[in-house]
This record gives sequence, C-alpha cells and structure tokens, in this order.
Amino acid sequence: MNLYIKQRIFTWGDKFSIYDEFGNERYYVEGEVFTFGKKLHLYDTAGNELAYIEQKLFSFNPRYNVYRQGYVIAQIIKEFTFFKQEYDVDGLGWRVHGDFFAHCYEITNYGLSVASVSKEWFTLGDAYEIRVAEGVDEVNALAVVLVIDACIDAQDNY
Repeated sequence: MNLYIKQRIFTWGDKFSIYDEFGNERYYVEGEVFTFGKKLHLYDTAGNELAYIEQKLFSFNPRYNVYRQGYVIAQIIKEFTFFKQEYDVDGLGWRVHGDFFAHCYEITNYGLSVASVSKEWFTLGDAYEIRVAEGVDEVNALAVVLVIDACIDAQDNY
C-alpha cells in the first residue's frame, strides 16, 4: 500500500494529513504545542487515536516512545555513528537506514523491507511517499516515519 504524508502549512504546531494512493484521507497527525519535547498524536478520520509519540528528554541520542492503546509498543533510538545515520526500532525489531538528508530511506526487519520512504520535492510543506509492504501494520510504519521526520526537523533547526 502506498501512503502519502502531506504537512499542513500555516498552522500552529505539527499537523499532517495522510492519504492513500487514491487521494482519500486515511489518517491525520496533530502535534502538541508548548510542550517539552515532541509529542504527536496519530488519528484515524473518525478521530480515534491510533498512536501517540513522545520524545524522551535527557537522553544522549534522540529517543522516542510509540504508544498504542496506552502501552509502549516501540522505542525508536537514533544510533550514534560518524558517517551515516541509523535508527533502531526496539520492540518491533526494525532498523532504519538510508540517506536521511535526501529523505530517502528504508525500514527493514531482518533484511526484509517493511517500508520505504521518499520525499516529494517541489511541494509547499513536507510531503512523503511511503510504500508499506504487504502484511505490515501501517500505523507502526507511519509512527516510525513521523519520528524520523521529527529527528530530521530538529537537526535542521540547529
């Protein structure tokens, strides 16, 4: 399944709409404003919260927890490397690697592709295409992509 994340511009805080390949809105994301650390909520179109993402403060490397139904299902940790960026997704057994500066990366599970992400250029606001593999929970994949976007955004702002 292909999903498309489009950042809403001219809004307070982080807001994204997520569409399927036919242009139907499937999910939306709202970030909390005036908080310490990044906090994002992923909702379906009926307004049900599907995932909550919270940045862990006071950590050497960027670290985020992903909650579903009140339970931590994954912790995404940016690995400390000198020449390339990689992320571990503890709890799901996934790894994220690729060219993060070009916003082109892949999420894998023991070498098998879970999802691949590429940035769409020449758009107002950030826009990404996510190709989610068959049988993969797309909410988990979206949560990982949102964390990577938050890390890249924080890095670009320093």
